[in-house]
Amino acid sequence: QQVKVANGWKHVDLVCLDASLHHRPQEIPERLAEKLDSIGGQYEKIFVAYADCGTNGAIDRLIEDLPNVTRLPGPHCFSTFAGSHRFDSLMEEEPGTFWLTDFLTRHFQTMVVKSLKLDSHPELKELYFANYRRLTYVSQNPDEDLLSAAEEAAIYLGLEFRHIHVGMHKIEEPLRWAVS
Repeated sequence: QQVKVANGWKHVDLVCLDASLHHRPQEIPERLAEKLDSIGGQYEKIFVAYADCGTNGAIDRLIEDLPNVTRLPGPHCFSTFAGSHRFDSLMEEEPGTFWLTDFLTRHFQTMVVKSLKLDSHPELKELYFANYRRLTYVSQNPDEDLLSAAEEAAIYLGLEFRHIHVGMHKIEEPLRWAVS
């Protein structure tokens, strides 16, 4: 929505799937297929704002025969936001990296703590995050409250904190195809 408003793309409709599907990536292709079917031939172009997101190529297989549909490049949004070369370099530097975006930072309690049941079973935190060393927050917006929340998340998880402001341009670039 933010990219749409910032660029004055009034002719673009935004249709969302449930963000919690990221916890069940095997369900993303089916839900996406249902959504694509429901909107049928209403649009000349459709941009799917998912990268592969743990679907092991299932999104690509779903849309490969749909000439008017494309998706975010890359294996997941973190690599899209950071840029694939930068992301690969950061992962090579520290493979045990837990990533946060603005969205995940904003919804950390729901998307991480509650969904992993860390609130009711704090002993799981050590198990889940045993192989992580760093939390990298790739911010899209300069927001001090989100930056503080991301730092607090790193402290909560017992991870080194790193912040990289990436902006929105890496997600705007592929979106331009759909709005042109």
